[in-house]
Amino acid sequence: MRLRAIDLVDVLMYLIVLGTFSQLFPAVISETFLLSLLTAILLKIVLEAVVWVKGRAIAHIRSDGTAARRAVGVVVLLLILPGSKFLVLELVDVVFGDAVQLGGFFLVTLLIVVLMLARGVARRLLSPAPTVESAA
Repeated sequence: MRLRAIDLVDVLMYLIVLGTFSQLFPAVISETFLLSLLTAILLKIVLEAVVWVKGRAIAHIRSDGTAARRAVGVVVLLLILPGSKFLVLELVDVVFGDAVQLGGFFLVTLLIVVLMLARGVARRLLSPAPTVESAA
């Protein structure tokens, strides 16, 4: 696996969002900057995996395969949507203990939505501009 510049931008965006959430919501706690950075990296890894699984599930749903194959995609998608939030909460608890807290289910859901929106905005802003060919 290779580290790309956009991955570093994602971690920076996640760090900014996480810092903002810790300022706005008392239930979101990160004791130090280093813990916030490590949490942002953990969130990047987990959310990349979740996005990959969601993409595979959607591909199963949209495929021309059997109804059973599409049903499996729907079930996986329905499980991964709330399950990813619990996964994030549990991993943060296991890795960082009481030093980092992301609030409860609804607050981490809001956090993940904002993280994904920030990720999308950053990628849209940093994508290469389409070139316009001059007519001769």
